[in-house]
Amino acid sequence: MAGEGKISSGKGKGTGDRATPVNRSKRAGLVFPVGRSHRKLYAYASRIGAGAPVYLCAVLEYLTAEILELAGNAARDNKKGRISPRHLQLAIRNDEELNELLSNVTIKEGGVLPRIHRELLPGYVRPKERKKKDQDEE
Repeated sequence: MAGEGKISSGKGKGTGDRATPVNRSKRAGLVFPVGRSHRKLYAYASRIGAGAPVYLCAVLEYLTAEILELAGNAARDNKKGRISPRHLQLAIRNDEELNELLSNVTIKEGGVLPRIHRELLPGYVRPKERKKKDQDEE
């Protein structure tokens, strides 16, 4: 009887079943651990509201999902089945808002964005030379 979930202490009206505990991540519908975030927030303040770690985890989960979606698209564009640091770099740097948010972040093995200066492309004429060319034609 002790393992069936009944309260059998002999005190009070304890004849009902105990409710199974539900952690705060499941209650909020999140994957990130709310309890761990709450514990870590104590390093920054002695008192923390009940909603603060839930909100923090929701924001972190949203940002993670956004980055992973863009990185997955970059991996698929490169015909790869696995997301690499290069794909994360391409995803973050090609998105304007994420690039601004993570502007001071260096991703190891991320590489650089492909970019060729206009001066190096074939058929490029400098503006000064273009003016001279136009004057010579007249």
